[in-house]
Amino acid sequence: MSNASLSEGPQSGDTAASGSSSTTTADTATATAPPGKPRKRVITVPEVTVRFAGDSGDGMQLAGTQFSDTSAIVGNDISTLPDFPAEIRAPAGTPAGVSGFQIHFSSRDIFTPGDTVDALVAMNPAALKANLRCVREGGIIIVNEDAFTPNDLKKAGYAQNPLEDGSLSHYRVIRVPINKLTIAAAKDTGLGAKEIDRCKNMFALGLCYWLYNRPLEPTLQFINEKFGKRNPAVAMANALALKAGHAFGETAELFNEQYQVPRASLPPGRYRKVTGNEAVAIGMVVAAKLANKELVYCSYPITPASDILHELAALKNYGVITFQAEDEIAALGAAIGASFGGALGATGTSGPGLALKSEAIGLAVMTELPVVIVDVQRGGPSTGLPTKTEQADLLQAMFGRNGECPVPVIAACSPADCFDATVEAFTIATKYMTPVLLLTDGYLANGSEPWKIPDFNALPRIQITHPTQPNDPRGFMPYKRNQDYVRPWAIPGTPGLEHRIGGLEKEDVTGAVSYDPANHEHMVRTRAAKVAGIKPAGQGYILTGAPQGKVLVVGWGGTYGAIKAATLELAVEGVQGVSACHIRYLNPLPQELGQLIRNFEHVLVPELNCGQLNLLLRATYLVDSKPLTKVRGQPFTINEIKRGVRQILAGETPMLEKARVESGPGGG
Repeated sequence: MSNASLSEGPQSGDTAASGSSSTTTADTATATAPPGKPRKRVITVPEVTVRFAGDSGDGMQLAGTQFSDTSAIVGNDISTLPDFPAEIRAPAGTPAGVSGFQIHFSSRDIFTPGDTVDALVAMNPAALKANLRCVREGGIIIVNEDAFTPNDLKKAGYAQNPLEDGSLSHYRVIRVPINKLTIAAAKDTGLGAKEIDRCKNMFALGLCYWLYNRPLEPTLQFINEKFGKRNPAVAMANALALKAGHAFGETAELFNEQYQVPRASLPPGRYRKVTGNEAVAIGMVVAAKLANKELVYCSYPITPASDILHELAALKNYGVITFQAEDEIAALGAAIGASFGGALGATGTSGPGLALKSEAIGLAVMTELPVVIVDVQRGGPSTGLPTKTEQADLLQAMFGRNGECPVPVIAACSPADCFDATVEAFTIATKYMTPVLLLTDGYLANGSEPWKIPDFNALPRIQITHPTQPNDPRGFMPYKRNQDYVRPWAIPGTPGLEHRIGGLEKEDVTGAVSYDPANHEHMVRTRAAKVAGIKPAGQGYILTGAPQGKVLVVGWGGTYGAIKAATLELAVEGVQGVSACHIRYLNPLPQELGQLIRNFEHVLVPELNCGQLNLLLRATYLVDSKPLTKVRGQPFTINEIKRGVRQILAGETPMLEKARVESGPGGG
């Protein structure tokens, strides 16, 4: 982030809102206006989806984050979708460099960032071109007309100015000279033209705050806390731009109304907005406290998992040790060493890093040490799409190691669920003495939603017992197991409990190196039986709807919101017999899952890959499940899931509509 503005720098690394702005539930003329001007109507709507889009240096992520924070403060339910450019610094003004942030805010429960956009803020022609197809017909498009110069139009690929050629006639286009108005607002701050230009995201944010009746105070406080002491001129410029945008909405003749989204009826409690990566970091700290252990997080920076390291590095006062390793292999090696020493070892990565860690995961399986590996999935293969979401690491998580090397796999289903899934991963790892793979994805990691902060004292403790005495007449036997096939976790240096572990095959009970064929088979099957017998520490799966019917939509990971919302909407639309089963524990699969699947005539499996869970379900349960696959770097929309269900009920092959060339947040 530039210290001269509130704009981000180059990036590495239940219902749709369609039509909601045109649905009036109550009109009240309560907006204030200057003397002599008529007051503007305030139209109450149940939900709205807004998308900020501009060049990667235009501050769209910050504008969207502030809009999200403010909407959470006023009591709306929210769901967000940050959409970063895949290139670290694409050419300015080109579609490849467009950065977007979509927020769906509502007065009722919502599960996705919205299928279509009610209002698009486009800071340049490239932002308009990349995001136009996401705007519903009749939706609002606020454009920075100062950026629609011949050169910018050419860079965006426009032969003609879309503001002049009639191509936007199906939308409500609001042309605002944002550059000029920002300069006018901040001209007396003493800043240069370049520094003032970086404040234009605050002007756009202020305009949207007025349009949707959001207060300015939370963002003004944020500006003051960030820049007030170290750069007062920058703080003043951003505050003036924010206020100017708000005032422009009120005084300009471009708007005849404002929109109001009432508070949501959320269960009582203390809430905060949380992203998936933030929730993972908090979950790790809480798990360490629940276990009365030190947390040692070892990681190598990789998009989109790096924020976990950033968050934990700021929490040293909670007994957290963070270690930035020289590579992915060293990171997991250090985490295994921390667990060997009696701490809670953990690491985080994405798909490419998980591949590099595969040998070390095998070492953790052989030594039977508790370590948690977080895989924040992204588009692949190879470097692939670093900033886009995908679910294509499932088979790697299940089988991507040499030898018979079973590992428990848990998948979070929402940004807030990343907290629960993380605590559960540490619970499983320490109870069963095994590495655990926790799968999230870029959509969950960067997306946000309200999270009800749990009462720490009400959370179940993670019970860990380290032996202090030999467990056998012959001395300490490191592989002498309990009824769940779990070996003891002895702390190195404990008198009388000296032992050796490593990557070579172990003799049963003693832990000595063994090349005996019968012993090797026994140990392989024992490790497999331990993992197969794991009981979930939370919900094995989440069922929405009846336990039998016509279609069961089975999903995992970040598809939860779209699948759940689609199921509920189909019921309202009269499509009966459709339920959803969202799997959180992927290895081992929940015991009741097979029978549940057989209770339905059809099984539909939407995934952001080419059918990996579907392959596992067909192999495990011998059912004729049908895949609905999407590998476009964007999450499912609700309508895509609904269309798939209708196709399978009609006897058709479920599939998405053909992808378009333009990039955007949904629909392919």
